[in-house]
Parts: sequence; C-alpha cells; structure tokens
Amino acid sequence: MIPELNIQDHIATITLRRPQVANRLAPEDLPVLVSYVERINALDDVRVLLLQGGGKYFCSGYDISDVKNSQQKGSSFGEMVDVIEQCRAVTIAVIHGGVYGGATDMALACDFRIGTTAAEMFMPAARLGLHFYEAGLERYVTRLGLDTAKRLFLTCERLTAQEMKTCGFLTHLVEPDVLQTTVSGLTETLSAMAPLPLFGMKKHLNLIARGSHDSDAIARDVFQTVHSEDLKEGGTAWREKRKPVFKGR
Repeated sequence: MIPELNIQDHIATITLRRPQVANRLAPEDLPVLVSYVERINALDDVRVLLLQGGGKYFCSGYDISDVKNSQQKGSSFGEMVDVIEQCRAVTIAVIHGGVYGGATDMALACDFRIGTTAAEMFMPAARLGLHFYEAGLERYVTRLGLDTAKRLFLTCERLTAQEMKTCGFLTHLVEPDVLQTTVSGLTETLSAMAPLPLFGMKKHLNLIARGSHDSDAIARDVFQTVHSEDLKEGGTAWREKRKPVFKGR
C-alpha cells in the first residue's frame, strides 16, 4: 500500500503502510511522498508534519532490488528526502522500531526524531555495494558529525536506541508506553507557536547548518515578524496571561 496522508487542524501525518516488508519504500512511493509534502506546503494552517510507520518497524529504506530506479534525476530517493527536509512545517519522525538504510536519512531530514527503547538503526550501503548520494552524506555529517558518519557508513554498525540518542540521531528517547504522549506533547507545543518565526527559523537553521544561508533573507524574515499582527497578539496575550491566537500574519 502507498503511504497515507491525514490532515487534522494544524497537524499532518504521513504513515508508511507496508508492515509486511518493514515499510520498505518502492519506486511508486517516492512521487507520492513528494506530492504529500507539496500539499502540506500549500496549506497555511499546517504547522507540524508527523512521519511514522505502521507495524513493528519505522522503515527499512528503499527496495535494494530496484535501487537503480531510485537514482534517476527528477525522481530520486535523495530528492524525495530533500523535499521532506525542506517542508515548511516542522517535521517529527516517530521511530517506534527499526530504521534502516535510506530511511535513516529520511528520519535525519526531519527536525525532531522521537524514538523508543525498541528502536535500532544501521546503514548497510557499503555492505551492499552502494555509494550513498551527496545530500544524504551531507545530512549525516552536518547533523551527526564526521566521525559518527564514518562509523555508520564505513562499518555498517548496528546501533541500539541508546546509542542513537548518544550520537544525536534521536532527539528524544522514551519508553514505548509514553511514545504517543511525548509525540502529542511536542506536537502541541509546536502547533501553539507563531507560524512566521516557526517556519522561518526552521528553514534558516537548516541552511546555516549546511553553510548556505542568506543573511539578507534572514533579515527580511525578521523584519516581517517585527511588523506582523502575530507579534502584537503575542505581546497582548502575554500581558493578559492567556494563550495567543496566531494567524500567520
């Protein structure tokens, strides 16, 4: 089954639906995932995107038997992951189980990665004879550091959930019985933020990490928030000791 998209109020959820093969992605899934993110980007009211898998695993990456079709420019696996990283909404990968191969990069493309003690990961590209694509290598290095990237890519070492948290792959590590509570709490926190700085700072922080940010663009976004209705609403709500109602204007 192709991935499923659900949108409820400020929250979008993409669920991978092939539990019988550990949610392995097929060629037809890549444009579907891209189209879902494009749809989310077009909805001003969506502030958070959850990415999760059904069944025991988060995702086992791309079907290695069809890997040649994942490298075609314009429809590649790496381009799909880039689209997830560039999603306007804040993204949360919900990692309740194993995450393998290209799916590790898909999770790294998300802003937050909440995992349980049942999670594990490994990147078997070298063992399979595959050289990983450029953007994925960059994500590993910029988000996990060069030494960790070498450890994972060159040795294909399998990491436990605690090791995933220690190296920075997981931003949160929780017991399975509190996973949904943790996800809901973070989602609620993010959804309550003013959209203009939320989206703007997410975008610019990612660009800063890659060394490709635009100082003028940051200044323009700062100027926009300084003169926004939401900033006035935030100040008023603070003085009145109530929750602000932000409109993204």
